[in-house]
Amino acid sequence: MKVPYSYFIVAVFAIITLSGCHTVQNAATLATSVGTTTGVIDTQQAAAIQKSVAALAKTFEDFTPEQQYYIGRSVGAVVLSRYKPYQNDQINQYINLLGQTLAQASDMPEIFNGYHFLVLDSADINAFATPSGLVFVTRGMLECCQTEDALAAVLAHEIAHIQLKHGLQAINRERITYALTTTATEGAKAFGSQELAEMTKNFEDSIMNITSTMINNGYSRAFEYQADQSAVVILRRIGYDPHALVEMLMAMGKHLKPGGADFAKTHPSPQSRIEKIEKLTGSYKKVAVVEQRQARFLRMIKRL
Repeated sequence: MKVPYSYFIVAVFAIITLSGCHTVQNAATLATSVGTTTGVIDTQQAAAIQKSVAALAKTFEDFTPEQQYYIGRSVGAVVLSRYKPYQNDQINQYINLLGQTLAQASDMPEIFNGYHFLVLDSADINAFATPSGLVFVTRGMLECCQTEDALAAVLAHEIAHIQLKHGLQAINRERITYALTTTATEGAKAFGSQELAEMTKNFEDSIMNITSTMINNGYSRAFEYQADQSAVVILRRIGYDPHALVEMLMAMGKHLKPGGADFAKTHPSPQSRIEKIEKLTGSYKKVAVVEQRQARFLRMIKRL
């Protein structure tokens, strides 16, 4: 009895999954060769499988800078479909000047097409960073800041997510859908199966949901703590007081609403983060206000 094509696909992907990333395509070549020799699949089906396996092999590769850029643009498009940009050139210029300065003090000062910062017109207390270097900060987050040091702490935290590639790691877990999408597409081309065509649509939808997952669910606690740790380093390098990060978290703790669709939903509790930060900075000490910094910060805040 001839083995159904769908069963053969499952078997091939099982072999691939158990193989190391360097032997993925070799395993697929062997499997399809056996399949065509024994009559389980024909040459057209074998070609479809080979193309799918090539896609799967890519799931084990690092993203190139260009790929990071286009992935980040997609994430940015999702953010901007939910939030409107805040239409104030002076505020956005200020945020970009501060953000670019901090980015140069990070471990990843240069990325494909550079860093870009934008204020979102929302009362939510939130901030997002995409793999391409797009950093979004809501108006509500800015209103939580009492000093330029506090704002710098927010931006440094988001820059840290980028340099640590947290967004890419979240996407990597979903990249297998690309390989499966190709499998379904190639199968549909070879056999014209309505079921496979529907599968393709489902997988395409799951790929579109990756960016939504990043925005709605946030990073793991470990990632957030890592970003705080790197933010402390960035702030020290540029001359800002890292205790400003603690002050920012204290302020957010007073304003965040449990269960809300903002920082409270996507981040660990402010207190848990403060405890981790103080292990790096020592016990909290009130940040000394630098007059020149505070003056330009207040000029910006008045424009909100």
